[in-house]
Amino acid sequence: MKRIFKKFSSLLLLTAALLSSCETTELDLTQNPNQLGLDQSSPDLLLNSIQIDFATFVELMGQNGADLVRIGYLNGRNYQNIANLSPAELNLEWNIAYQGDNAESLDTGLEVNGILADIRAMEPAAVENELFRHTAIAQFIEAYTIVTLVDFFGDVPYSEAIQAASETPILNPNVDSGASIYDAALGLLDSAIANFERDVATEPANDFYYNGNWGNWVKAVNTLKMKIYLQRRLVDANAIADFNAVVATGDFIDETSEDLQFQWGTNSILPDARHPRYADNYTPSGGADYLPNWLMNLMSTTEDPRIRYYFYRQTNAVPGEEIPPNEETLACSLEPVPQHYTDGGFTFCTLPNGYWGRDHGQNAGIPPDGFFVTIYGVYPVGGLFDDSTFDGLSVGDGAGGAGVTPILLASWVDFMQAEVAMLTNPSSAEPFILAGLAKSVAKVQSFGSRDSSANLALAPTDGDITNHSNDVSTAFTAADDNGKWNVLAEQYLIALFGNGIDGYNFYRRTGFPTTFQPNLEPEPGAFIRSLNYPADFVNNNSSVDPKPDQTVQVFWDTNPGSPTFPVAN
Repeated sequence: MKRIFKKFSSLLLLTAALLSSCETTELDLTQNPNQLGLDQSSPDLLLNSIQIDFATFVELMGQNGADLVRIGYLNGRNYQNIANLSPAELNLEWNIAYQGDNAESLDTGLEVNGILADIRAMEPAAVENELFRHTAIAQFIEAYTIVTLVDFFGDVPYSEAIQAASETPILNPNVDSGASIYDAALGLLDSAIANFERDVATEPANDFYYNGNWGNWVKAVNTLKMKIYLQRRLVDANAIADFNAVVATGDFIDETSEDLQFQWGTNSILPDARHPRYADNYTPSGGADYLPNWLMNLMSTTEDPRIRYYFYRQTNAVPGEEIPPNEETLACSLEPVPQHYTDGGFTFCTLPNGYWGRDHGQNAGIPPDGFFVTIYGVYPVGGLFDDSTFDGLSVGDGAGGAGVTPILLASWVDFMQAEVAMLTNPSSAEPFILAGLAKSVAKVQSFGSRDSSANLALAPTDGDITNHSNDVSTAFTAADDNGKWNVLAEQYLIALFGNGIDGYNFYRRTGFPTTFQPNLEPEPGAFIRSLNYPADFVNNNSSVDPKPDQTVQVFWDTNPGSPTFPVAN
């Protein structure tokens, strides 16, 4: 999927106003901030670049996290040798966050400056002209970005990373501790709240997230603070109290209308403004990404009302299930079930009813299956609603790519509160789980109307939704404490579909769920506790050495080392 992103950061800036479904101010499309020197770009153009690069960064990091926790497909049987997570592959995420040194790889040849570089470039003009809300949006984005870098890489450069134009650049920046970066992020967020609440004479020309609703931005800032507090609860004795103090204010994202997300468009050429995963899969050659069998099986067997929105089946028959095994299109349908799958009672290779994906770690080649595999549906990528027509996809199908990148959702906040409740009184977590489930289902259902060709008669009924919620409640009530953690974890992960950042964090923080389908390899190596540093960073920086391996734990992850934790590899 990463090849799609290589043309987004620059191309989208040419028509940034088209990306938001809400009303925006017309941009001067003759000026692309990524073609200008940083000192030549206006604060508005730089803020456009910051906002769009941020959406791309979240998409990429969200997919990395999703692949590791089975809400995405991981290609690789050895955790220490995953192609998509290799140092070379991680250059793109790193450069989008810091400074776009990979610009020459873009199809257009345009320069990508990077989130932190653009923020540092914008700061002088924003301060001089009292552009407090430009600054506040940038502070939120900087805080989210640096926290995510810590969550995935551990100690990273920050204080020496990007200097203002008036300062001498540090060519070999040292890393800062993850804990100190978290503290810096909280400081940024406090400043962001103050700046959002100030009176200003000049508003940003474009706010691609909340369209100028500054109250919602404050809620997003407080929600990110809640996430930070929860994330470091294993190393901070005051973290839960700090989390609860924010909850007590009521000033956080708790309604779906307040969700922080990025809205993609439908334009398909010059530039391609569609959701990246839509662009990668709704192609003349069919789907390119495989979807995870663990998630599809979990949702299918529990009759989850979101399944027809998440996944679109191109066929109703999978080799080895409804039809005979097929060596050409699904070679594993002829293979014996691995013993560790048999012992654990896990599905292998195939699922019934047309759900055609891949198992965790499957690293087979790419057969001619583009018009058979299950593809992304209408949520979140803006594809097809699954109305059991079982037709092969066509370019432009469904919502045409008008999907979203979810960043902070009200449903996720309920699951965060459920985790806090589990720490002291597990039974008290149930209302939060059910509230998060209800918000997630309602949000996902609202996307059905985006696919104007869909037969929504097959959409789940109110009775279907109630029955599913009751089943989750029954399972939670009947379970012991570990079982309750599994119910919470599974429901949280399902709701996180579209952004696996918090799923990867939750798994390392709690060790749940223990119901994960294991890697196809019986001995895949220790689970990835943090990613390797990108190649550009270690090859061009004499102040840092490569990590010894990916078992290095980030500062807030104090759980036992692999392989005893997490339970499922």
